[in-house]
Amino acid sequence: MTMLMEPPAQAGAASQAEMHHVDVARVEHGRCSPVRHVAFVLDPSRLRGVHRELAARLRRDAGIRVTLVRGRAGNAPPGTVDLLLDLERLVYRLRGPRLGDRLDFAQLALEDLPVGEEPDLVVDLCGDGSAAAKAQSIRLAYDGVCGETALIGALVAGRMPTIELEDARTGIIVGRGVPCADNAETISDALECALAKVVTLVTAAARGRTTLAPERRLPPQAARLHKAVMSELAALKVAIVRRLYRLCFYAPHWRTCWRLLDGPDLWTTGTLAGTSWNVVPDPGFRFYADPFPLLHEGKTYVFVEDFDHRCGKAVISVIPFDRNGPTGPARPVLEEPWHLSYPFVFVHAGQVWMIPESVANKSVELYRADPFPDRWVREATLISGIEASDATVTRHGGTFWMFAATREGAGSWSDTLSLFSAPDLLGPWTPHPLNPLLVDQRGVRPAGAMVVRGGKLWRPVQDGADGYGTGIALAEVVTLDRERFVQKIHGSLRADPRWPGRRFHTLNRAGSLELIDGSAYSPRNRSLARWLETWSGRREEPIDRST
Repeated sequence: MTMLMEPPAQAGAASQAEMHHVDVARVEHGRCSPVRHVAFVLDPSRLRGVHRELAARLRRDAGIRVTLVRGRAGNAPPGTVDLLLDLERLVYRLRGPRLGDRLDFAQLALEDLPVGEEPDLVVDLCGDGSAAAKAQSIRLAYDGVCGETALIGALVAGRMPTIELEDARTGIIVGRGVPCADNAETISDALECALAKVVTLVTAAARGRTTLAPERRLPPQAARLHKAVMSELAALKVAIVRRLYRLCFYAPHWRTCWRLLDGPDLWTTGTLAGTSWNVVPDPGFRFYADPFPLLHEGKTYVFVEDFDHRCGKAVISVIPFDRNGPTGPARPVLEEPWHLSYPFVFVHAGQVWMIPESVANKSVELYRADPFPDRWVREATLISGIEASDATVTRHGGTFWMFAATREGAGSWSDTLSLFSAPDLLGPWTPHPLNPLLVDQRGVRPAGAMVVRGGKLWRPVQDGADGYGTGIALAEVVTLDRERFVQKIHGSLRADPRWPGRRFHTLNRAGSLELIDGSAYSPRNRSLARWLETWSGRREEPIDRST
């Protein structure tokens, strides 16, 4: 039986020599006096919705007064870039106000910094260093360059920039993040993801919090018009293909894969090769993802997100297992008015518990089995008013810790790590004083239960550097307490032609049963399925990467 009290140690931890590389994220107390007055350096002719949102966030959430210092952006991208963004709005039917929207000066609603008054902190958001030189100040840079030209250039080049906040006097980096664009289909979407993390990082810095992702700065890209046009044309082609694909296939479609191991597993080998994977069949119009196994009273159960394409909503189902695989069909055991996924199931104090993802309800809910495994009673709301994805709980050093990817209304669901602690499973749960701990595309979102190997605490995390579900990184938690958090990422697992799928985002094990989930083709038409010979629940053809 898998217990929560301390994650089970498993033999065969991967050595550092076996890993591809090591990225270190370190978050510690390091701070100054409280900030009550922040002045933004902005070019009144280059305002966007992000500036209004950032000011509102500081006033509302931190009680900080915000004023304006008028600066001048010396390196602005071509004005035609905004015309292309407007075109995207029409072509892709992008709705509602966005952080990348251009603003008139009157819409900003900020008072000018009074003459002779000195703010606690100046935040240079446009790259006008002269306007920020008279007070303690930080400046915003993308791939080391101030101004949004480098931001737009990176997005046009098809990647996310490294966002940094630099102390203007010392050059010390006081905030760093690499946003994720896993839910972005256009340049406008990617811009939204990046600007959402600008809000996160600047707000954290104003509150005295140092948020540092591992440094992975790439050379800045120029935001040239012809590159933007070529990027738009390429994106339009992809959008057309994606639309055609969705007319023929249910998408996205995931499936649960399993294998029985007597020896090294993924944590040890760092590869999906080896013992072959088996696929849990599904009916095609439904998929099974986020597998969590539990050994209970001598039997094995696998809990999954059971998503129905026809209604666009998921419930939690259970699949009974033995050494030969599933012994029966998936049967629903928990349904709510909102979408449920990531059924984090565990045993504590003699009871079986589950924390499924309830981000659509903006809460983290705790359920108790009564009786196991077919009935679940909502025991408590652990946290409310939060967009928290894939909440994962462990007990470490006598304290309960909850890791989750959080979001504040905009941007990616997968690139901001928040941590909560409690003396007991039922709470009260307290946010870590340094939240958000990390903004990073490849080391944040939980990808399964945490484990202890070789006396060290590890967490599988989604690696979204190349898109949603394109990899799982193995992160060692080096330091975890109420004042510090340090993790090291030791390499990343990628999809492999020797296993059934091109994407995966969950990794779990109970006893000898190892589980992952992977992408699949699921044609809407049976004739098409027979023609492709790849009906849902069967393996995709291996990818020949030698050509």
